[in-house]
Order: sequence, then structure tokens, then C-alpha cells
Amino acid sequence: MEKLIVLLTSLVCMLATVAQKPVPNKPRILISTDIGGTDPDDNQSMIHFLMYSDKFNTEGLISSPSYGFGSKQNLLDMIALYEKDLPKLLQHSRDFPKPDALRAICKQGRQGAAPFAGYTSATEGSDWIIRSARKKSKPPLWVLVWGGLDDLAQALHDAPDIRSQIKVYWIGGPNKKWSANSYAYIVKNFPDLWFIEVNSSYYGFFSNSGMPDSVKTTNYYSEYIRGAGYMGKDFVNYYRGNVKMGDTPSLLYMMDGNPDNPLKDSWGGSFEKFNHSSRQIINRTTSLADTVTVCSILEFHFKGPRVSIAADSTCFTLNVTAGIGEQKWAGYYMGDGNYVVRYAPKQSENLSYTVSSAIPGFPEQPGQLVVDNQWPGKSRKTDYPLGANWYTDRSNPLLYDGKIQGGITVKQWRQQVLQDWAKRWSWLKAKQ
Repeated sequence: MEKLIVLLTSLVCMLATVAQKPVPNKPRILISTDIGGTDPDDNQSMIHFLMYSDKFNTEGLISSPSYGFGSKQNLLDMIALYEKDLPKLLQHSRDFPKPDALRAICKQGRQGAAPFAGYTSATEGSDWIIRSARKKSKPPLWVLVWGGLDDLAQALHDAPDIRSQIKVYWIGGPNKKWSANSYAYIVKNFPDLWFIEVNSSYYGFFSNSGMPDSVKTTNYYSEYIRGAGYMGKDFVNYYRGNVKMGDTPSLLYMMDGNPDNPLKDSWGGSFEKFNHSSRQIINRTTSLADTVTVCSILEFHFKGPRVSIAADSTCFTLNVTAGIGEQKWAGYYMGDGNYVVRYAPKQSENLSYTVSSAIPGFPEQPGQLVVDNQWPGKSRKTDYPLGANWYTDRSNPLLYDGKIQGGITVKQWRQQVLQDWAKRWSWLKAKQ
């Protein structure tokens, strides 16, 4: 059976040599990014966006670092590099946007994760999402989220009417951990959104297995980028030039095929509908006999001392230890001696956790869990029910790239995508 799966997977990749159809009309896009945060792949993806910005009607670039220390300045720094390379890009397309036009739509979003409620107060970024969504335009606004959902959740809270004017492509996975509260708010209160939740397929974009040497993540920089303009010089500063770009599939989805149909193949993946988002409530000590769903929302509930602090106040910590080391997550007081924290496991593994607090009498305790490897998993009564237009990674075992659900749906186009990008890097290498 394993040999059959490998054979069929190889066949899928071979079929990917057939060119896809470019999107006939420029889509309206707004990018929400945690550039400058903990993962420099956003800088790589921003360079890719700028080099293809002639393909989009870009209406917003929002700095939304729910985790880390990114800011709008990180966006402006990338645009400054683009401005230096722009004369060479304009020789091939007159549709590249002016740097000042891009600067004008850079906005600062929330810095730091939303509280348990999932929203707090408006930001420049969330207000800009509302303004852009409310424009009189027949095509919808595509909101491409490369990090946390905090500014999108705030915008929906402040202006629920925009739900019918936007379509969302979200790179979830680990980003769900950083914005579990805002995700929970959106999925609970806006199940009628048009929403592509990509928790794993995007990994296929930096998978090297079966790839020619020239487009392997470790070789692409030296093969095509080195010496290519100011953006090429900057690219090596992120992962030493190794190509990761986990957010780029959101752009690829808008460049190829029919974005209105997530079920069909495209450079940015293909997806399937799902009708429940997994949510599991944990109110007891757990062990390795307990299994939870990967990428699900886990709510840990504790009873403890009644204290005189405001509801939704941060007052304890969930310490999670897994393959990535230890990470700390803020827990909240909900009043009347009730404490709760959300967590979203990003991959199949065994994890250990402890809860701790400086509050006297708080029930500190350890626990363990097993995380399975298929999202969204079986239905539970505690799940969030979804509307007709929620899509996610394909669950067909033949489309797994190793352990990565749906990874083949993106990986099958990777060589074609990177060779197309290589042409644009050659533009920046050419003499004036």
C-alpha cells in the first residue's frame, strides 16, 4: 500500500507540469502580516509580493504582530528596497505600483495577542480593513492573513456588515496558536464568512523531497537570487537565503486559476469544505491516554480562588513543552473562581504542560496529551459549527506530503512557481 501511495503521489506531481490559467482580472487584496515578528519568512514573502505587485490591486498592508515585535516600519523598510529595484521592474511591466502608493496603505495593527474575548479596541489596521471592505466594488476584498487574526477579528467586531464584502485566505497552523482567542471569536460569531483556513498545505511550498537541485530551498538563492538587485541582496538576511516563505501560497492562490473556487487546483493549493472547527474542553488532569485533534482549539478550564481582579485579566500561565521546546501562554480569570486558557497544537506529537500562577491557592498542575495527525477530526458537541463557505486542507491520504495534510496540493506546483519567479529575478540582474 505504501508503494502505491508513493507512486500515485509521484503521478500527481508529474501532472503538475501542466500550466495553470492566470487569474483574468486583478484581485483586490489586503495583506495582514506579522513581518518583523519571530519568523523572518514574512520578509521573504513580502519580497515575493513586491516583485509580483503588478498582478494585484493592493488596498492594504497591515502590520499585525500578535506575537513578537514587528511594526509598520518593517513594511516601509521592504518598500524602500523595492523602490530601488523598481526602475528595472518597470521595464517589463508598467503596472507596478508606485512606492508612495504602497506606503500610504501601510497601517499599524495590534501589537500583542487579543485577550480571551478575542477583541479589544480598534487599531489603525482594523479600521483600514473596514474602510477597504466597505468600498463600493463588485469584486470582494481578499484579506490574506500571514499571521494572527487579531486585526481581522477586531474589524469584524466593530463592523459586522463587512462579512459579506470580504473573502479570507489564512495561513493558520502555528499562527492559530498566536491568535487562538481571535480565531475562536471569529469562528463562533461569523460562521457565515467565506474563509480558507490553511493549517498545513502551505508546508508543501518548502518541501524538498523530489525537487530538482536548482529549486531546493538550500540552492535557490545561489542559483537565481544572488546578485539580483537590492531585494536580492536583502533576501540572504532571512534564513541565510534558504527559501521558506510559508505565507507565499496565499499570493500564489490569487495569481493562478479561479480564486472563487477553492476546490480546484491552483498554485496556492486546493481545498475541501468542512462543517465543524474542532474545539475540545479540558477540565481535568490529562495524560498520554488522552488524544486531541491537531490544530484544534483546546480550552483548559480550572477552578481556583475567587480574587478581586477584572474579568478577562491575565493571571496565570500555561507552559507547553513539545518538540519546539517550551512556550508560555497567557491564561485569564473569568470571574467567580473560574480560570481558562486557549491553546492550539500545530503538529502531531506528544506534549507536556504545566499551569502556574502567583495567585495564592491556585491549583498548579502538570499534564500530558497526544496530538493526532488529521484535521478537523471527528465531530464533537463542543466544536464550532461552520457555514457553507469554510474550506481547509484536503484530508485525502494520497495528498499528504509525508506527515503534512494537503501538502501535495501546493508542492506539486513548486517547481513551476519558482521557475516563474526566477524570470523576475533575472530582470533585476540585467544591466540598465
